[in-house]
Amino acid sequence: MNERNELHQGSEANPITYENVLADVGSMIRGVIGEDWAEEIPIEMETSFSKDLELESIEFVALAEQLKARFGKGVDFAGWLGSMELEQILQLRVGQLVEFIVRCNSEPATA
Repeated sequence: MNERNELHQGSEANPITYENVLADVGSMIRGVIGEDWAEEIPIEMETSFSKDLELESIEFVALAEQLKARFGKGVDFAGWLGSMELEQILQLRVGQLVEFIVRCNSEPATA
């Protein structure tokens, strides 16, 4: 089993589910933007990165690094964002990221 499979498979205690990924992503976002500020904002599937969380580009970079560390190189958040038009990025919701992560983990790993 390669590194990607080990990280993407989750574990029995923390399997890759929408709920678990949302919890992990929410925790990462709170860490990136500051626990105090984020405490007042519910981070849910419909939460907007731009309108609700007001994430800046440096915070997206920090989030990308945390996602890679948690979910492996197969979750290329920066590459995924790079494939979007500016309008799509401005409308990006947390749920879309969660779905992207779950989808990446359901695809067979390549060597």
